[in-house]
Amino acid sequence: MATVILKNPFVIGRYVSDHYFCDREKETAFLAKQVLNGRNVALISPRRMGKTGLIHHLFNQEVVMDSYIPIFVDIYATTSLAEFVYLLGKEIYLRLKPQKSVWSERFFQIVRSLRVGFKIDPVTGEPGFDIGLGDIQAPQTTLDEIFEYLEISEKPCLIAIDEFQQVSLYEEQTVENLLRTKIQQCSKTQFIFSGSKRHLMNHIFNSPAKPFYQSAICMELGTIPLPSYTSFVVRLFEEYDKQIEPELISQVYDSFSGCTWFIQMMMNELFAITPKRSTCPISCFDEAWNNIILSQEASYRDMLSRLSIKQKMVLQAIAKAGVAPNVTSSVFIKKYNLVSASSVQAALKPLLKQDIITQDEHGCRVYDFFFAAWLRKEY
Repeated sequence: MATVILKNPFVIGRYVSDHYFCDREKETAFLAKQVLNGRNVALISPRRMGKTGLIHHLFNQEVVMDSYIPIFVDIYATTSLAEFVYLLGKEIYLRLKPQKSVWSERFFQIVRSLRVGFKIDPVTGEPGFDIGLGDIQAPQTTLDEIFEYLEISEKPCLIAIDEFQQVSLYEEQTVENLLRTKIQQCSKTQFIFSGSKRHLMNHIFNSPAKPFYQSAICMELGTIPLPSYTSFVVRLFEEYDKQIEPELISQVYDSFSGCTWFIQMMMNELFAITPKRSTCPISCFDEAWNNIILSQEASYRDMLSRLSIKQKMVLQAIAKAGVAPNVTSSVFIKKYNLVSASSVQAALKPLLKQDIITQDEHGCRVYDFFFAAWLRKEY
């Protein structure tokens, strides 16, 4: 496969090829081993650590492409079984349609409840998928048909469901039981369940009371080591006749605690402001940082406008603290002139739910490092 040449090699928000993908060799090999040996995997890590990129990188491996039809579905925005079924059905059909095989043409023959969405393009004569969420009248029936369709495939499918923890928050209380039953009956289809909310994912897969208990190999995704990232950055700069000071790479890495997406965003901007045949010095850090914040300022103001005054107060206090070990303590409340522990707790819940704030064993922090810096500057 020919290498795609990009104007900026530090890709944001998508996977291009292994040439622009940093490291994860051990993780890719581990994932491939599990899948090829018939084991489902629960892939867990904080958001923007690189789960989605790793999955697409796995899909791009020859050994996986030879053995499976890879299908990726992101259910982060879903709140019900009907939405889940809609996205799953749509992604399966769209993934298979380009193959123009008998299997893809049989989609609406087997998934009969979606036959209303079967359309023939008058120009090309190709079948199409033209339904809306409202067309999912009987989601459980449609789900049964989708799994029937997967199991008669000419080649096994490898389905990655991103942000899988959402199923535990659906309005229907039996979704986990339903999905576990259907997946357990699969003889050909493999699954990767990836999720960014560790406590929910661990509860789903490691709690004896839950349907998915011990049904998948759990894999936690950590940071890419600094030496690996340094080699990756230096190589891409040099390929474009540019240089970068290693100390700058280290400063970027440490500023974001090794979180992949934010590092990649900074490297994208540092690359953009570095002329050809020159070196990007450590002094460019502040310029790149400020450029990114400036480009996002309108969205930050919009986000703040949708918060209550108490939520804004708690958000700004956490931003100033950097990492707040105990936001309901009297010390924290007094330092940042907050009202009370109960009001802080009430304000924190929606901030956590919307992923504006993240919480781990070290405490609470603003999820977006750039947003946190903007808040400290503005308030």
